[in-house]
Amino acid sequence: MPPIPIKPGIYKIHAHIIGPSSLVTATEYAVKHGAPVIVDRFNPLPIEQEWIIEPAEPVPGSPYVIRLASHDAAGLVIADDKVFVNAVQRSELAKFTFEGVLGGVKILNEKGLALRAGHRGAQIEVVPPKPEFQETWTLEFVRPVDSE
Repeated sequence: MPPIPIKPGIYKIHAHIIGPSSLVTATEYAVKHGAPVIVDRFNPLPIEQEWIIEPAEPVPGSPYVIRLASHDAAGLVIADDKVFVNAVQRSELAKFTFEGVLGGVKILNEKGLALRAGHRGAQIEVVPPKPEFQETWTLEFVRPVDSE
């Protein structure tokens, strides 16, 4: 499927896994490549669960970067086929495209690997894409980037 455009803004990213609603969540404790990014239940404090999705470059058709809304220097990086959040140079952030799939979107990195949520509490991985619900995400638009 061809990539679909995403409106730049602040989002909550919902995983499609069995059980209660789960959101992409930055953890608190950094390891070698940054803080692991997991899926977890809704947190009433959104600082770990709201993400800025915006084009990596200001040109049409550019892939997107995903940054933590509460700490915009920190964004998603991929190491060892796992997803982390880390404060790195913008050029080092992982770049993503989005494809429409049944029930949501598939998030693909530059290598064409899909983000996958195995279960609540598990670190998000990148895997060869398959038509599985664990690779389907819902993007909930919260607000534009420049609004409070």
